[in-house]
Amino acid sequence: MRRMLHGVFVATQVPDSLRLRVAALKLVVPAHAVVVDRTACWLHGVDALPRSAIYDLPDVEIFSRSESRVRRTGVASGIRDLQPRDTQDLEGLLVTTQLRTACDVGRLLWRYDAIGALDGFLRAGVDHGEMLAEIDRFKGFRGVVQLRELAPLADSRAESPPEGALRLHWIEARLPTPEPQIWVRDDDGTALYRIDLGHREVRYGAEYFGREFHAEDSRDADEHRLSWLREQRAWTMDVFDKNAVYGRRPDPFVTLQQGFAQARAQLGLRASVHIDLGR
Repeated sequence: MRRMLHGVFVATQVPDSLRLRVAALKLVVPAHAVVVDRTACWLHGVDALPRSAIYDLPDVEIFSRSESRVRRTGVASGIRDLQPRDTQDLEGLLVTTQLRTACDVGRLLWRYDAIGALDGFLRAGVDHGEMLAEIDRFKGFRGVVQLRELAPLADSRAESPPEGALRLHWIEARLPTPEPQIWVRDDDGTALYRIDLGHREVRYGAEYFGREFHAEDSRDADEHRLSWLREQRAWTMDVFDKNAVYGRRPDPFVTLQQGFAQARAQLGLRASVHIDLGR
């Protein structure tokens, strides 16, 4: 058995699916309540669960439109002003729509989690223009200033929440606008390696190495890829892990600025060598 929610278990061999998640939530969510925030993200297939969820299941987040709070172990509840257009019915379970959920988590989550969730909702099909147009309705709401700042920066090309968080650090370092998922080609023009985040002209790249994707057995391949990018394509590369991106006091600021400056200096050096050779 595996535990899906507090008090809800399923046989290990049962594959995860939207229907399974809905069925699990219907066992603990009252009929009058609406699933919101991180739990709604989970239903919509957007990764916004706290990193502690690996070890401890987070509370189910639900809100009532008119009833009192739900006081139950494993449930976080309250009362929220929701319009009819803010909710949808998933097989008998009320949940905030993708658009409303995106705006809520963009307002309420820690900024480095919020940008990853906003990226995720764009990947899930939310229209960026519609997201931006929705912001004004939250004037005066808690966190709306953060939503106004982060929503224009959301980008569907980021493939994971940590990549979104790293991009936000890059922007906060006041570097030129980065590009997610840059393909670098070999001599035959074949797309060979992809850089999580970078700047093509300066040839500076930033990679997030998470344990789930860059385990011990893939470390040699990662090092080979980085060496090829540095030696064969003259990219300056910096690598960031979870502690750098999500640390208690996250500060990749200096690393990003120094790496970008180094890449720009190397670009100038290559240009001067080329000019000298031309003479």
